Amino acid sequence: MKTFLITGVSTGLGRAFAVGALEAGHRVVGTVRRPEDVAVFESLSPGRAHARILDVTDDAAVVRTVADVESAVGPVDVVIANAGYGVEGTFEETPLSEVRAQFATNVFGVAATLKAALPYMRQRRAGHLMAVTSMGGLMAVPGMSAYCASKFAVEGLLESLGKEVASFGIHVTAIEPGSFRTDWAGRSMTRAERTIADYDELFDPIRAARVKASGNQLGNPAKAAEAVLAIVAESEPPAHLVLGSDALRFIGAARAAVDDDIRRWETLSRSTDFAEGAQLAAN
Repeated sequence: MKTFLITGVSTGLGRAFAVGALEAGHRVVGTVRRPEDVAVFESLSPGRAHARILDVTDDAAVVRTVADVESAVGPVDVVIANAGYGVEGTFEETPLSEVRAQFATNVFGVAATLKAALPYMRQRRAGHLMAVTSMGGLMAVPGMSAYCASKFAVEGLLESLGKEVASFGIHVTAIEPGSFRTDWAGRSMTRAERTIADYDELFDPIRAARVKASGNQLGNPAKAAEAVLAIVAESEPPAHLVLGSDALRFIGAARAAVDDDIRRWETLSRSTDFAEGAQLAAN
């Protein structure tokens, strides 16, 4: 039995990950935002489901919560930094205050959670740190600039962190879901007000399609949980776990487009080197 710490377990993928881990016989500490959600979560598996109230944008509270879990529940084996939300809107129409709020939760909330758990895992020379990014962390679509930017940031954080802690026996995985049947695109999404008519032709159909698709997405949250549990059991889990055939398709197309740019402009890229090659440091 492993001990999981999962942020944002009230709904969505966080709830699915928690339920899957509990059903597999693990112990789960899940964070929620509202006091009334504590009893609801703990009733899922009395004695193995533990709830903590936490706002991941409160750095000090994150540190206190992780310390409390380590002492009161037990050593944390797996962290899934899942708490987050989406801001939808064209870049020009999205207020900077919304962009900052998006980063406060999706980036700094993840960073605070992983940073608080890391010293304990480093001392034990074991553990698995995960964070839920998105297919939008490896590709981007119109009208989700703040969200995609936050997820691209988390991808970079995890990529670097994984290389820093590999020698300590700590694994790091980015979970990159496609569209799953949760309320992410419904009540959980913040939508910037439309103010610029020039974007109507591009963005109105995108927003309408997303609203219509909410509740009918391809991805099954329970199967996402099964996939995450499968890599937890691996001795060499992946640094990237893409979830969903739509995510595979969109990420593949985005990476192909980047590769195409690199190939097309390779000569120009090489032209920026000094002709005589690398310079020796001055004595």
